[in-house]
Amino acid sequence: MKTFQKIAVPVTLGILGLLIYNSCSVGIPKGATAVNNFDAKKYLGRWYEMARFDYRFEKNMDNVTAEYSENPNGSIQVRNKGYNYVKKEWKESVGEARFVKDKTEASLKVSFFKPIWAGYNVIDIDEDYQYALVAGSSLKYLWILSRTTALPESIRQRFIEKAKKIGYNTDELIWVKHN
Repeated sequence: MKTFQKIAVPVTLGILGLLIYNSCSVGIPKGATAVNNFDAKKYLGRWYEMARFDYRFEKNMDNVTAEYSENPNGSIQVRNKGYNYVKKEWKESVGEARFVKDKTEASLKVSFFKPIWAGYNVIDIDEDYQYALVAGSSLKYLWILSRTTALPESIRQRFIEKAKKIGYNTDELIWVKHN
Protein backbone atom coordinates (compact mmCIF):
# COMPACT_ATOMS: atom_id res chain seq x y z
CA MET A 1 0.00 0.00 0.00
CA LYS A 2 2.78 2.42 0.83
CA THR A 3 4.47 1.69 -2.49
CA PHE A 4 1.25 2.52 -4.34
CA GLN A 5 0.93 5.84 -2.50
CA LYS A 6 4.51 6.82 -3.34
CA ILE A 7 3.90 6.07 -7.01
CA ALA A 8 0.41 7.58 -7.21
CA VAL A 9 1.42 11.09 -6.15
CA PRO A 10 4.14 11.58 -8.80
CA VAL A 11 1.98 9.97 -11.49
CA THR A 12 -0.96 12.20 -10.55
CA LEU A 13 1.26 15.28 -10.56
CA GLY A 14 2.77 14.17 -13.86
CA ILE A 15 -0.67 13.81 -15.46
CA LEU A 16 -1.75 17.16 -14.04
CA GLY A 17 1.43 18.75 -15.36
CA LEU A 18 0.87 17.19 -18.78
CA LEU A 19 -2.72 18.45 -18.86
CA ILE A 20 -1.61 21.96 -17.92
CA TYR A 21 1.23 21.84 -20.46
CA ASN A 22 -1.11 20.71 -23.24
CA SER A 23 -3.63 23.38 -22.25
CA CYS A 24 -0.96 26.06 -22.32
CA SER A 25 0.13 25.47 -25.88
CA VAL A 26 0.95 28.89 -27.27
CA GLY A 27 2.82 27.85 -30.40
CA ILE A 28 1.90 28.15 -34.04
CA PRO A 29 1.23 25.37 -36.57
CA LYS A 30 4.16 24.21 -38.67
CA GLY A 31 4.21 26.18 -41.91
CA ALA A 32 2.31 29.15 -40.46
CA THR A 33 3.91 32.50 -39.70
CA ALA A 34 2.52 35.26 -37.52
CA VAL A 35 2.16 38.63 -39.22
CA ASN A 36 5.19 40.90 -38.73
CA ASN A 37 4.98 44.71 -38.52
CA PHE A 38 1.69 44.12 -36.73
CA ASP A 39 -0.12 47.22 -35.44
CA ALA A 40 -1.97 46.17 -32.29
CA LYS A 41 -3.80 49.49 -32.02
CA LYS A 42 -5.29 49.03 -35.51
CA TYR A 43 -6.39 45.51 -34.52
CA LEU A 44 -8.40 46.71 -31.50
CA GLY A 45 -12.15 47.01 -31.76
CA ARG A 46 -14.96 44.72 -32.89
CA TRP A 47 -14.53 41.76 -35.20
CA TYR A 48 -17.22 39.42 -36.53
CA GLU A 49 -16.42 35.74 -36.61
CA MET A 50 -17.10 34.63 -40.18
CA ALA A 51 -15.84 31.05 -39.96
CA ARG A 52 -14.37 28.58 -37.45
CA PHE A 53 -14.00 24.90 -36.76
CA ASP A 54 -16.58 23.22 -34.51
CA TYR A 55 -15.20 23.97 -31.04
CA ARG A 56 -16.84 22.77 -27.85
CA PHE A 57 -16.78 26.28 -26.38
CA GLU A 58 -18.55 27.78 -29.43
CA LYS A 59 -20.97 24.92 -30.08
CA ASN A 60 -24.29 26.06 -31.60
CA MET A 61 -23.21 29.72 -31.68
CA ASP A 62 -24.16 32.31 -34.28
CA ASN A 63 -23.74 36.08 -34.26
CA VAL A 64 -20.28 35.64 -32.74
CA THR A 65 -18.16 38.73 -32.16
CA ALA A 66 -14.82 39.44 -30.54
CA GLU A 67 -14.11 42.84 -29.03
CA TYR A 68 -10.48 43.74 -28.32
CA SER A 69 -9.46 46.67 -26.11
CA GLU A 70 -6.23 47.67 -24.42
CA ASN A 71 -5.86 47.06 -20.68
CA PRO A 72 -3.96 49.58 -18.53
CA ASN A 73 -1.07 47.09 -18.17
CA GLY A 74 -0.61 46.87 -21.95
CA SER A 75 -2.30 43.49 -22.36
CA ILE A 76 -5.45 43.16 -24.45
CA GLN A 77 -8.91 42.47 -23.09
CA VAL A 78 -10.79 39.91 -25.19
CA ARG A 79 -14.58 39.92 -24.98
CA ASN A 80 -16.21 37.14 -27.02
CA LYS A 81 -19.96 37.07 -27.41
CA GLY A 82 -22.33 34.81 -29.30
CA TYR A 83 -25.90 33.60 -29.45
CA ASN A 84 -26.56 29.94 -28.69
CA TYR A 85 -29.44 29.22 -31.05
CA VAL A 86 -30.25 25.89 -29.34
CA LYS A 87 -30.49 27.25 -25.79
CA LYS A 88 -31.81 30.59 -27.08
CA GLU A 89 -29.42 32.63 -24.96
CA TRP A 90 -26.44 34.95 -25.33
CA LYS A 91 -23.08 33.80 -23.98
CA GLU A 92 -20.11 36.00 -23.19
CA SER A 93 -16.54 35.25 -22.16
CA VAL A 94 -13.95 37.80 -21.09
CA GLY A 95 -10.26 37.00 -21.25
CA GLU A 96 -6.84 38.51 -21.67
CA ALA A 97 -4.30 38.32 -24.50
CA ARG A 98 -0.58 39.00 -24.22
CA PHE A 99 2.09 39.16 -26.88
CA VAL A 100 4.43 36.16 -26.85
CA LYS A 101 7.42 38.21 -28.05
CA ASP A 102 6.98 41.84 -28.99
CA LYS A 103 3.98 43.85 -30.12
CA THR A 104 5.08 43.97 -33.76
CA GLU A 105 4.65 40.20 -34.17
CA ALA A 106 1.03 38.97 -34.18
CA SER A 107 1.83 35.96 -32.00
CA LEU A 108 -0.21 36.14 -28.81
CA LYS A 109 -1.41 33.92 -26.01
CA VAL A 110 -4.94 34.22 -24.70
CA SER A 111 -6.55 33.05 -21.49
CA PHE A 112 -10.15 32.85 -20.40
CA PHE A 113 -9.27 30.52 -17.49
CA LYS A 114 -5.93 31.43 -15.93
CA PRO A 115 -3.40 29.91 -15.69
CA ILE A 116 -4.38 28.13 -18.93
CA TRP A 117 -3.19 29.95 -22.06
CA ALA A 118 -3.74 29.15 -25.73
CA GLY A 119 -2.07 30.33 -28.91
CA TYR A 120 -3.64 33.15 -30.92
CA ASN A 121 -1.73 33.95 -34.10
CA VAL A 122 -2.82 36.39 -36.78
CA ILE A 123 -1.35 34.70 -39.85
CA ASP A 124 -2.88 36.95 -42.51
CA ILE A 125 -4.48 40.38 -42.45
CA ASP A 126 -5.34 42.91 -45.13
CA GLU A 127 -3.51 46.25 -45.12
CA ASP A 128 -6.57 48.11 -43.77
CA TYR A 129 -7.12 45.67 -40.86
CA GLN A 130 -10.60 44.75 -42.07
CA TYR A 131 -10.11 40.97 -42.45
CA ALA A 132 -7.96 38.56 -40.46
CA LEU A 133 -7.03 34.89 -40.55
CA VAL A 134 -6.25 33.61 -37.05
CA ALA A 135 -4.60 30.30 -36.16
CA GLY A 136 -4.38 28.64 -32.79
CA SER A 137 -1.40 26.56 -31.74
CA SER A 138 -2.38 23.57 -33.89
CA LEU A 139 -4.40 22.61 -36.95
CA LYS A 140 -7.45 22.21 -34.70
CA TYR A 141 -8.01 25.96 -34.34
CA LEU A 142 -8.72 28.47 -37.10
CA TRP A 143 -10.87 31.58 -37.40
CA ILE A 144 -11.74 33.99 -40.19
CA LEU A 145 -12.67 37.44 -38.90
CA SER A 146 -14.15 40.54 -40.51
CA ARG A 147 -14.94 44.07 -39.34
CA THR A 148 -18.40 43.69 -40.89
CA THR A 149 -20.79 40.78 -41.36
CA ALA A 150 -19.73 40.52 -45.01
CA LEU A 151 -16.63 38.85 -46.41
CA PRO A 152 -15.49 39.55 -49.98
CA GLU A 153 -15.04 36.40 -52.07
CA SER A 154 -11.44 37.41 -52.86
CA ILE A 155 -10.54 37.53 -49.15
CA ARG A 156 -12.41 34.28 -48.49
CA GLN A 157 -10.44 32.51 -51.21
CA ARG A 158 -7.14 34.06 -50.11
CA PHE A 159 -7.60 32.88 -46.52
CA ILE A 160 -8.85 29.42 -47.48
CA GLU A 161 -5.92 28.85 -49.85
CA LYS A 162 -3.43 29.98 -47.20
CA ALA A 163 -5.01 27.71 -44.58
CA LYS A 164 -4.99 24.73 -46.98
CA LYS A 165 -1.27 25.25 -47.73
CA ILE A 166 -0.54 25.09 -43.99
CA GLY A 167 -2.51 21.85 -43.68
CA TYR A 168 -5.94 22.91 -42.42
CA ASN A 169 -8.95 20.92 -43.62
CA THR A 170 -11.00 23.94 -44.66
CA ASP A 171 -13.95 21.74 -45.68
CA GLU A 172 -14.68 21.49 -41.95
CA LEU A 173 -15.10 25.25 -41.47
CA ILE A 174 -18.43 26.37 -40.05
CA TRP A 175 -19.64 29.59 -41.67
CA VAL A 176 -21.20 31.70 -38.93
CA LYS A 177 -24.59 33.33 -39.46
CA HIS A 178 -25.08 36.97 -38.47
CA ASN A 179 -28.70 38.14 -38.32
